[in-house]
Amino acid sequence: MFATIKMVFVYLTLGGVAGVLGIPYTMVVGNVRLLYRAIMGILSAGVRAAGIRVEVSGLEHVPAGVSCIFLSNHVSNLDPPVIFPVLPGQSSVLLKKSLMRIPMLGTAMRMGKFVPVDRGNRAEAAKASVAAAAEALKSGLNMLIFAEGTRSKDGRLMAFKSGPFYLAMETGAPILPVVISGTEKMMRKHSAAITPGVARVKFLEAIYPAGFGTREELMRAVREAMIEALPVEMRPV
Repeated sequence: MFATIKMVFVYLTLGGVAGVLGIPYTMVVGNVRLLYRAIMGILSAGVRAAGIRVEVSGLEHVPAGVSCIFLSNHVSNLDPPVIFPVLPGQSSVLLKKSLMRIPMLGTAMRMGKFVPVDRGNRAEAAKASVAAAAEALKSGLNMLIFAEGTRSKDGRLMAFKSGPFYLAMETGAPILPVVISGTEKMMRKHSAAITPGVARVKFLEAIYPAGFGTREELMRAVREAMIEALPVEMRPV
């Protein structure tokens, strides 16, 4: 648990300072970029404090000057702080609506155009989330979405949600499949304990929705690419 304590300490202390100073500054200047960079730095610092080393590959596949949908597998609560700081440019993310109620953090996330997902009313919530994500892409942001919608219990890739592919077809934004491994062993589902180790983040080649006739075809192509890139023990049975 010592690694967890160190990570939480970094996030509480540095995050508090960033919130107290960064939120008013952002409101005054009307630009969230400095606060965003500060938060990414804090996320990285917390990951390092927990003894986690992040290895990144495939960044050459990210197209320049184009808003992208980074679509990742999800195996641990460590995935967001590991992935977010290594994403090029500035990104929004789909996240639980309840996180928006956290003092200061919720305010910062709203400033960054993060997209809340209300899982209560599924149909209406999904439409609202896709519309908000489309606006974020049109504003020049990238989107980080976890393809399965929740964490895998055993580290193996689960079924994908259809929302990200509807978003891609509607906006024309390329999907950048991202596979993360290692975190499933460092912080397992329903556990707060962190085991230090190496997290690997691999960016795959961009997949453009214009090349597919249906969402199902696009989903199949993305899924096959991610399965091929995952370690054998993380592929679906």
